Amino acid sequence: MRSCFIFALFLLSLSCGNPPAVSNNATPNTNAAKTTTPVVMYDYEILKTYTHDPKAFTQGLEFHDGVLYEGTGGKDDDPFFSSLRKVELATGKVLQKHDVPREYFGEGITILNDKVYQLTWRQMTAFEYDLKDFKLLRELRYTGEGWGLTNDGTNLIMSDGTHVIRFVNPEDFKTVRTIVVNDEKGKPVMELNELEYVKGEIWANIWQTGWIVRIDPATGKLLGRIDMNKLSDEEQQQNPNADVLNGIAYDAASDKLYVTGKLWRRLFEIKVNPR
Repeated sequence: MRSCFIFALFLLSLSCGNPPAVSNNATPNTNAAKTTTPVVMYDYEILKTYTHDPKAFTQGLEFHDGVLYEGTGGKDDDPFFSSLRKVELATGKVLQKHDVPREYFGEGITILNDKVYQLTWRQMTAFEYDLKDFKLLRELRYTGEGWGLTNDGTNLIMSDGTHVIRFVNPEDFKTVRTIVVNDEKGKPVMELNELEYVKGEIWANIWQTGWIVRIDPATGKLLGRIDMNKLSDEEQQQNPNADVLNGIAYDAASDKLYVTGKLWRRLFEIKVNPR
């Protein structure tokens, strides 16, 4: 999420980054993979820049059939409240919007089988919508916090602010399995936030940083780190209201990757290259 600065601080305190309790649903894999070799480091190259709604407190980002979908956060008396949006990539124009009830703080989104799923932060509720008209189909319950959401074509994949990632059955929202994400030294990689499934990997924003990490969905092994700090710093320097990097969308049809952040004025198509 002078007055602008106060708003930013207020939003930051409400954002999905408050220290979470480890989910009661999570049953971490104690055999999570570790590596003694350095994790590959990646830089980025900006290929194209698009307009992004500077009032969108981005919590989830998804690309589907040529259109961008976005979940935003906020609740109660926040100036930027929660929503689900369909967005025209070329212009940033909001083509369709569903406002989430004010008592909920919207979080990550994903699309699976012509349905949109949206998490909430601390309300332990997920919403299932019809993709065509955003009609609410069901409310589903889970324990712990909801942060990021993606899918592998079968299961939903969910983060809760810890180093634990859950694979969730979309029919009943029960946890199928979990992985834990550790770094090269076996230290937990905490505050995994917005998620995207990219070419068989899970990509995750790390909250309050300019880093994206690449994760093996089978083992939780850390496959790489993408250094987006320069882009994040530049956006926040140019836009005093801009918050943290948060939002990864992958278009598998065209092999294009997009990133943005909370209250950012721009959305970027990027290419990732090893250092």
